[in-house]
Amino acid sequence: MADSRKTDKSGGRLYAVRRSGIEGRGVFAVRPISRGTRIIEYTGERTTNEIAEERYRNASTGAGVTYFFIVDEETVIDGGSGGNAARLINHSCDPNCETLLDEGRVYIEAIRDIEPGEELAYDYRLQLDRRKQRDWRQVYACKCGARRCRGTMLEPTRSCPAGTHR
Repeated sequence: MADSRKTDKSGGRLYAVRRSGIEGRGVFAVRPISRGTRIIEYTGERTTNEIAEERYRNASTGAGVTYFFIVDEETVIDGGSGGNAARLINHSCDPNCETLLDEGRVYIEAIRDIEPGEELAYDYRLQLDRRKQRDWRQVYACKCGARRCRGTMLEPTRSCPAGTHR
């Protein structure tokens, strides 16, 4: 199984963390990554939705700066607590990766071939109660720069499937 190591089965390093043109730090391919490759597991403390909601409300850094990944109705991975580089993979409306749920674990997988130097990104499709967030367009504004950018990291529909980032 893939894990949070920076190498693939052959021992070759797949990615490195460095400054991102999208936002803050990002994760970049250091060698070619083939479509279908599980690059990294999203790790962190496994907690309940209730505890994650409380942590979100109490976040001193403000809305939009959390590393929660919803696994199912009962489980959230808090990448900000014991997480790895996967939490630094930025959002893009034209991603080269996607998230994959496998037996309660979350992986980041390449959806196309990725060249060395490319920043890894997936579509966050964030979920929130829009009635409670007046400035959600600013807080969750997308900075990906994709040609067909939708302008937000939020889920375009109101549904909330498992495997969404919050």
